Amino acid sequence: MTLPNFLIIGAPRSGTTSLYHYLKAHPQVFMSKQKELRFFAFVGETLNFKGPYDDQFVNQESITTLEQYQDQFKEATTQIARGESSPIYLWWPNVPERIHQCLPDVKLITIFRNPVERAYSDFLNMRNLGWEPLRDFQEALEKEQDRINQEWGPFYYYQKKGFYATYLKDYLQFFDSDQIHICFYEDLCRDPQSLLKNIFQFLGVDDGFQCNTSKIFNSAKDAKISTKNNLQNFIKTLFKTTHSSITDPINPNIQKKLIDIYQEDILNLQELTHRDLSHWLEIKNE
Repeated sequence: MTLPNFLIIGAPRSGTTSLYHYLKAHPQVFMSKQKELRFFAFVGETLNFKGPYDDQFVNQESITTLEQYQDQFKEATTQIARGESSPIYLWWPNVPERIHQCLPDVKLITIFRNPVERAYSDFLNMRNLGWEPLRDFQEALEKEQDRINQEWGPFYYYQKKGFYATYLKDYLQFFDSDQIHICFYEDLCRDPQSLLKNIFQFLGVDDGFQCNTSKIFNSAKDAKISTKNNLQNFIKTLFKTTHSSITDPINPNIQKKLIDIYQEDILNLQELTHRDLSHWLEIKNE
């Protein structure tokens, strides 16, 4: 039975897609055929999320059976590291326990991004895809709990995904700290080769491999639909959103509100990671 021995668990909109592709390029690393399997979030479930496009994507594309999950790794041969990347794993309930039950010795990679910037990037990405019906970020935040209550899928939980310290503590209840490798999005942007070298060392593969990091994957500016059957819908929604204000800087008032919401968690993450995150508490003008 071939299963992964490492997982990229999030955070969403923090470079996990780039990490997936960079690691996939390493000859000693095998990555799942599909990115974002979501297996440990939805194993055994029949999904029926009710948000826009949920049925075409999260409901249909998520892997929910062990047989399907194993199939993602059946082509692995002599690679030292086998992995997958599902950012929902960081914050979806009960995932740490499920992973531990199935893969107690697994290595976990997480990458954190300023949660305010992450939430806004998430919103912009959904707007660019045409999946977010609202134009206003503040309105989307205000609607978030209603959407959760109405069983919209996880793509629309912009604020909820950002409480990193809370979720990291959940993982530390089940895994030793040396099983969890913590990265930061700003390091990926500033010095991707050093960040990857550290990940390669964590995975026990050749850390001298030089990956081409010139391409940034899945940025909000070049978001593309993932299923060919929905190309027509994408074209329709693209025309609706082309002239919308979807690249404007985040409103400082919204920044302030979100910083207040995340402040305690940011300080807790700073303590857990021994990383100065004080700049995450600053309001940026652009």
